[in-house]
Amino acid sequence: MMPAEGVSPGNVAVYNAGSKLKAVDRRLKAAELSLRCAICGFGVLAAALIGSNTQVREFFSVEKKAKFTDMKALVFLVAVNGMAAGYSLIQGARCASSMVKGAVLLNKALALAIFSFDQAMAYLALAAVASAAQSAELGKFGQPELQWMKICSLYGRFCSRVGEGIASALLACLCMVTVSSMSAFNLFRLYGKSKGSKNSNTSW
Repeated sequence: MMPAEGVSPGNVAVYNAGSKLKAVDRRLKAAELSLRCAICGFGVLAAALIGSNTQVREFFSVEKKAKFTDMKALVFLVAVNGMAAGYSLIQGARCASSMVKGAVLLNKALALAIFSFDQAMAYLALAAVASAAQSAELGKFGQPELQWMKICSLYGRFCSRVGEGIASALLACLCMVTVSSMSAFNLFRLYGKSKGSKNSNTSW
């Protein structure tokens, strides 16, 4: 069977490759958009739970108020989750726009910038969760060797809200790590494609 006029096997192969690339990119964009929305939601929830958390106790007619600013690790966690939520909102809008336009990410500089920012946010989120979890452990169990008492035995409701906020921040962190892996795939896919093109050109 002869190919149609103006159509060659090479053109068909290029067309199929381009269609597959767009299909893969569309699925990646949908997954990335979902994850960035999840990061935004979990980040806002974590910041709200911890940032608005207070508890007042009275000791010998003296009121003592526990708040998240008393622990620098919680301040860091709130700040990082606020940054992650805002960053994910911006990147989510970019993903939604590219999905509507049907655009495929082919700009290496933009892919490298997204990868770098995603990696930085993932490391910040992981560091914030780890430091907050360590501080929460000290508040829960204390440190008898250093005569640090169990704060959570006095401020139970405050510690419960902090635990909920750390759990939400952990979910945001896991989503951020997944997104950074996807951005790494997008970046290295472009470099792999350019390498394949050079090999095909040299073979001719």
